[in-house]
Amino acid sequence: MAVEVGQKAPDLAIPDVERVVRSLKDFAGKKVVLAFYPGAFTPVCTRELCTFRDSLNRLEGLGAQVIGISVDTPFSNRAFAVQNHLNFPVLSDYNREVCRLYDVLLSDFAGLKGLTAAKRSVFVLDRDGFVRYKWVSDDPTKEPDYSEIARAVEQIA
Repeated sequence: MAVEVGQKAPDLAIPDVERVVRSLKDFAGKKVVLAFYPGAFTPVCTRELCTFRDSLNRLEGLGAQVIGISVDTPFSNRAFAVQNHLNFPVLSDYNREVCRLYDVLLSDFAGLKGLTAAKRSVFVLDRDGFVRYKWVSDDPTKEPDYSEIARAVEQIA
């Protein structure tokens, strides 16, 4: 079942790049931008997460915390975060549980039968953990509208 605007976001318990299990409770009281991405080191994902990195000061100024999530291992995500100087948590949904919870699992990624990844998607949560914005793409080459995400964050009190 898909997570919809107005619903409480399902919690998560997945490791960051240091293999420390993180949950949404760790970010309680903040607006949260969950950015699911298909694969570390791919061109569009690199561009997307670097765009979030470059706009982090603005989003943090609005009280938001960006969190990247992919199905890559914590080890791959760590190398990706280090190489791209990502200054926000990057989490590993290596068992794909969170992608299933949010209904953002992409089958046959890159035309490889059986390879599953996260659909490129963004959820903006308010300070109480309710979804206030949702964008999901079946096309992994399509990037979100970053100004629309910033507006969604701004509109949350």
